[in-house]
Amino acid sequence: MLTGELRAQVDRLWDAFWSGGIANPLEVMEQVTSLLFIRRLDQLHTLEERKASRTGRPMARRIFPDGTDGQGRAFEDLRWSRFRHFEAKAMFAVVADRVFPFLRGLGGTDTAFARHMKDARLTIPTPALLARVVEMMEALPLDDADLMGDIYEHMLGRIASAGQNGQFRTPRHIIALMVEMTRPTPRDVIVDPASGTCGFLTAAAAHLFRHHPEALLDAATRRHIHHDMFHGYDFDRTMLRIGTMNMMTHGIEDPSVDYRDSLAEDHARDVGRYSLVLANPPFAGSLDAGAVAKDLAAVVKTRKTELLFIALFLRLLKPGGRAAVVVPDGVLFGASRAHREIRRLLVEEHRLDGVVSLPAGVFRPYAGVSCAILLFTRTDSGGTGDVWFHDMAADGWSLDDKRQPLLPEAKLGPVPAVPLTAEEHARNNLPDVLARWNDRAGGERARPRTAQSFCVPKAEIAAAGWDLSLNRYKKVVRATAAHRAPGDILADLRRLEGEIAAGMRKLEGMLG
Repeated sequence: MLTGELRAQVDRLWDAFWSGGIANPLEVMEQVTSLLFIRRLDQLHTLEERKASRTGRPMARRIFPDGTDGQGRAFEDLRWSRFRHFEAKAMFAVVADRVFPFLRGLGGTDTAFARHMKDARLTIPTPALLARVVEMMEALPLDDADLMGDIYEHMLGRIASAGQNGQFRTPRHIIALMVEMTRPTPRDVIVDPASGTCGFLTAAAAHLFRHHPEALLDAATRRHIHHDMFHGYDFDRTMLRIGTMNMMTHGIEDPSVDYRDSLAEDHARDVGRYSLVLANPPFAGSLDAGAVAKDLAAVVKTRKTELLFIALFLRLLKPGGRAAVVVPDGVLFGASRAHREIRRLLVEEHRLDGVVSLPAGVFRPYAGVSCAILLFTRTDSGGTGDVWFHDMAADGWSLDDKRQPLLPEAKLGPVPAVPLTAEEHARNNLPDVLARWNDRAGGERARPRTAQSFCVPKAEIAAAGWDLSLNRYKKVVRATAAHRAPGDILADLRRLEGEIAAGMRKLEGMLG
């Protein structure tokens, strides 16, 4: 997530585009991410050069060719570290006439990257503006390859579009938690049907490289990882371009990131294709009846996108395939026939594994909707036993619009570099969520309903109309205020506020 200083730097960059005559926010985002990608490619190439120099071996991955082109021009000039020192007019000529054509052909001729980059052009109108933008972008730290997504997230906030079209990035630490809970393996085939900047797919790739480095030593497995393992769909072509660039900077040579309206198009070719779904789709309301894919309408009769996406996930998964997906709270307790049916499907016909209630504010400042993580497995034959619930109260960041870190970086995320104390756990629940999830078949079954996590038998859930709201099953021990710590009283007040809000949403659903 961007710090205050980085936000200010991005704002100044935005203002430079605006004053230079580019006011279309999507065009600004596309130009910024393309230039960031160019800079990132240079960094990756430099890392390979240093590695080759240390080991005395040839470069394993050469991004920029050696030597010169047919006109005697050095390929070295295509590198960010080289052309950024050029005079403005020379820089403009190199970037417009050589760097962008190089990008369009970078992934070969028959790859997703080539398809999405075929229309990529430098649209910055003047050499002076390009030189200014390059200078400002050089000041941005790019140690973290996810900076492209962070910049996109901040720009969405500036144009106030997240609340209108649902396009906001899932915080990186929430993505990391979902990936850790599903533990991708080299045998998986992973899909995000609303991929956006491909945050889930890049996190899954990073997890794979970190935990299964040996997979790249086998030629067949290596080809599977680079060409067949990662799939993303989106109907925003700008996002497809940004997402593909993001995947390539994370080391995936040919990700399958394609244009598709996931809820409107038939999925016959993809039924049962994937072993893992990771997603936080845009829940934008309702579709027109004629716009819903027929195979999804056959699963659940509704026009609500949040329910249709769950039907889609079940269609895409193969038997035994698992999913970790973000849903709005209304999915958990909505009283309509369609809401009850989708929950019945998860509990009775497949295996519902867990529900993690996210704290209100996780998606601020871009959206204020309350959400949860659903974890389930497609079985086509039931199998739900005890469903594991966790009431996450803190994710390591302030839950206001500023979203400032509450702990040092080494103590953030689901797998912190430094163990947390009990006091620090109260600020970052993610490691506890992961530990309890991994113990859900053991000690978690004995936890009381007053604990932060507990298990609920399937029969009790079915008797409650398949209600998956945590507050339906959680019990609160109330003591007199005179004998309670202020923090405990505040926690109860927050929980009560959540219960009231959930009740109001349920009432609205019944009336609507």
